[in-house]
Amino acid sequence: MRLKDRVAIVTGGGTGIGRGICEALAAEGAKVVVNYARSKEDSEATAAATGGVAVQADVTNEAEVKQLFDTTVERYGRLDIVVNNAGWSKRTPHDQLDDLTDDIWDRTLNTNLRGAFNCMRQASPILKNNPGSTIINIASIAPHYGGGSSIVYAASKAGLLSMTKSFARILAPNVRVNSISPGFVKTRFAGWPPETFVEAEKNSILGRLVSPADVGKAAVFLAADAVSMTGENINIDFGQTALRRN
Repeated sequence: MRLKDRVAIVTGGGTGIGRGICEALAAEGAKVVVNYARSKEDSEATAAATGGVAVQADVTNEAEVKQLFDTTVERYGRLDIVVNNAGWSKRTPHDQLDDLTDDIWDRTLNTNLRGAFNCMRQASPILKNNPGSTIINIASIAPHYGGGSSIVYAASKAGLLSMTKSFARILAPNVRVNSISPGFVKTRFAGWPPETFVEAEKNSILGRLVSPADVGKAAVFLAADAVSMTGENINIDFGQTALRRN
C-alpha cells in the first residue's frame, strides 16, 4: 500500500468529494482523520467505513483548527497529509449582483479561503519536520472561466490556487503543496437542482460526470507518487477546461 501508516487530515471529509478522498487514502493504508463542522453523522459513518476517526472543528475558527491538529498528533504521533477540502457556497446567478449579499460573500471567503489558510498555517511547523509530507488543496475549475455557483465562489477558489503556490514556496523543500480543481461533481454541494447534473452529463466530453472517487484517486497520486510536483494544479474535469467546453 502506497500510504501505509501515513496520517491524513481531510477537512470536510464526511460527505461528497471529502468522503471520496478519505476512502481513497484509506484504501492505500493511510490513517484518516475525518474533519467536519456540522455533518457529524455522515462524518462518523465515513470514519467507520475507512477505519479512521471523526473530529469536529470549524476551519474558520483558529482555536478549533489548532485543537484538530493537536488531537491528530496526540492520537497518531505524526501527520503526513493535509487535504483542504472544506468548502461552502450558495448558488447565486452571476448576473444577479444584488443577490450576492454580505453574508454569502463573507461565509464563502471565510470557509473556502481563510479556512484553508488556517489549516495550512497550523500544519506548516508540523509538516516541515516530516520530510515527504504534503498539502493538497481542493480548488475548482470555476476561476479558469469565471463560472461556478457564484462570483465569490470562483474568486475564493482563485485565491486558493494562488495560496497553493505561495505555500509551495515557503514550505519547500520538505513539504509539497499542490491543488486539485474538480469540474462538475454530483454531490449536494451548493444545492444544484437535479436537472443541472443531467445537462452537465450530456455536455461532458467523456460522457460522464466527475465522481468523488475520481478526485480521491488524484489525491492519492499527489500524496504518494508526485514526488517531483509542487505548486501545481490538476484539473479533474472531463476535459472541460483543456478543450474549452463550458
